[in-house]
Amino acid sequence: MPSSPSQQNSFQSNTQHGSPRPKQATRSIVWFRRDLRVEDNPALSAGVRSGEVIGVYIWAPEEEESYYPGRVSRWWLGQSLRHLDSSLRRLGAAPLVYRRSADSAAALIDLLQCVGSTNVFFNHLYDPLSLVRDHRLKEQLSARGINVRSFNADLLYEPWEVNDENGQPFCTFAPFWNKCLSMPYDPNAPSLPPKRINSGDVSSCPSDNVSFEEDSEKGSNALLARAWSPGWRNADSALNAFLNGPLMDYSANRKKADGASTSLLSPHLHFGELSVRKVFHLVRMKQLVWTNEGNKDGEESCSLFLRSIGLREYSRYMSFNHPCSHERPLLAHLRFFPWIVDESYFKAWRQGRTGYPLVDAGMRELWATGWLHDRIRVVVSSFFVKVLQLPWLWGMKYFWDTLLDADLESDALGWQYISGSLPDGRELDRIDNPQFEGYKFDPNGEYVRRWLPELARLPTEWIHHPWNTPDAVLQAAGVELGSNYPLPIIDLETAKTRLQDALAEMWQLEASSRATMENGTEEGLGDSSDIPVIDFPQDSYMELVEPEPEVNVEPVVRVNGSGNGRRRADQMVPSLTSSLIRVGELDEEVSNNSLGHNAEVPTNMGGFGVMGAQRETDMRGVNTNTNNNNNVGRFARGMTEASSSFTTARGSQGVVPVWDPPDDGNGSSRRSDENGNEISSDTLLERHSAQSRHIMDWRQLSPAVASWEMESAVQPSFIGSSR
Repeated sequence: MPSSPSQQNSFQSNTQHGSPRPKQATRSIVWFRRDLRVEDNPALSAGVRSGEVIGVYIWAPEEEESYYPGRVSRWWLGQSLRHLDSSLRRLGAAPLVYRRSADSAAALIDLLQCVGSTNVFFNHLYDPLSLVRDHRLKEQLSARGINVRSFNADLLYEPWEVNDENGQPFCTFAPFWNKCLSMPYDPNAPSLPPKRINSGDVSSCPSDNVSFEEDSEKGSNALLARAWSPGWRNADSALNAFLNGPLMDYSANRKKADGASTSLLSPHLHFGELSVRKVFHLVRMKQLVWTNEGNKDGEESCSLFLRSIGLREYSRYMSFNHPCSHERPLLAHLRFFPWIVDESYFKAWRQGRTGYPLVDAGMRELWATGWLHDRIRVVVSSFFVKVLQLPWLWGMKYFWDTLLDADLESDALGWQYISGSLPDGRELDRIDNPQFEGYKFDPNGEYVRRWLPELARLPTEWIHHPWNTPDAVLQAAGVELGSNYPLPIIDLETAKTRLQDALAEMWQLEASSRATMENGTEEGLGDSSDIPVIDFPQDSYMELVEPEPEVNVEPVVRVNGSGNGRRRADQMVPSLTSSLIRVGELDEEVSNNSLGHNAEVPTNMGGFGVMGAQRETDMRGVNTNTNNNNNVGRFARGMTEASSSFTTARGSQGVVPVWDPPDDGNGSSRRSDENGNEISSDTLLERHSAQSRHIMDWRQLSPAVASWEMESAVQPSFIGSSR
């Protein structure tokens, strides 16, 4: 088997600079980030080979800007770090050194001086914020004569290793994953943990007192420990349990929301407790065994699960090649989609008070447990974008603040997919009926009954559409629509009509912008700097204040959510990381192997996107109401606040990705043209310029985005070299 580029680079680096095992032991800092494990950790292994090792974790959430970790994510991080510290000590290392800082580079420089080290080893991250930060770090440390080396510990292949036949990055998932599976060399085999770690002296460098949770959060966080066990050894146990259990029937059970039929591995993978290379190789081994045994179901299950690993790979690949994907649509024409700004819609969705049981059950499970089955993630996000037509960045940020496995790259890819912003994403004019989705993913209604106790006594035939239920059945089940359970927030037919109108407006705006550009009065497709800013959702923070009375506001405002260099309100989604109770939402607190160097980064990449302004200032909640929709009996907008207390029972769990591209020819939404002929969304797209469907080239945007600092971040040697 040919050696990989990373193995070749490692060999060249070692032969040029001498033996990898120094004659005299040196002291190295191993900087842990989202690689909280001791097995198959290239940075840790490099430090062990170099001599004495000092493990370091720097808590610098300010560097994440608006993507400050949410409560449940911070809980997991704290638990995982304690587990890692215990493992390092058992291997002979000193206690993990913690630093609380707003500047990782400054903290590392201080630590290097404190312990007398000249080596820093860490593993790659691929989100745009980390790529820019790591570039700056390498520049600063290299200027001080510090040896800085970084490694791949998160992917099967580095993003720059996987290209099409023309050497260009892929822009759709299927050819990308096919190329990964047909690479001339296999992903590196996972390495074993070190037998022993030589500890460096940290007596002169005590740890900071770092806390990842507030005192008021500890009660709710204690409930998470009943369902989850963070830490790399627990991750290994979860992987083995999945391989020897649910994997066999994964192809048949993966879509069932009412049972724990999936892997539960995504939080472990996000925090780097589990090596993706280990997962890949073990599943491949299972697949080979079942193929030889003629077990077709097992073989198909392995292929589908490996595809979910491929989706995770693809999320990092897209984030690396299109670093603005977490804040702008990748398809140019979707910059002109006129999102609806309605804070009451946003609040009802968060509370699980939309009147659509499957959507509401999913949102209440998310709030109670920090988790959602991947199919339910698609349902609630699709409802958010296509039925409510709220800006997808609001939903993405809410997921970031509430999910245990919140992952910027995966979440961005999933919401781009749902909003039709990917070349192979769902059509934007395709609305999935939550009633039909309910009987598909929760046929017996058990999932809805678990998370909507007010509907628990409804018969299965009515559980997913209570608005059609006969009055006698509702009365027998103790359900009073509009009182203890809300009426649907909007009629689906009304939503479909409104969506078609919005799409027509989008194409009109796109054509107008293109004409302006062709006349030479505007640079770049759809720069649209004159589009008004979307108001910030004001009722999204958790505060210990009395709810303000409802006030009448102007009707729903439709504003185009264009993404240019300025931070807009559709990017200013509320941060929900406060430990305080959300106003009016919950009356009760939730009860519930290569170790060597990697190839250099190519030079033909676009500039990295800059996150917007600093974290938003606190705002107090304001309840708003909008126009009622009375097209269907019992449909109304009046809603009562959620008051049900949630239990801690673990709900249906999800697999690694949060999205799933549709199979070819399946589920295409259809409509009629002006002559009454039925057309699909693909036909609608083909009526417009092909250029409008190209992925945007971010280098052509305004100077505010393509600054020198961002352009320089993609030059060679900033990730893979040992500057």
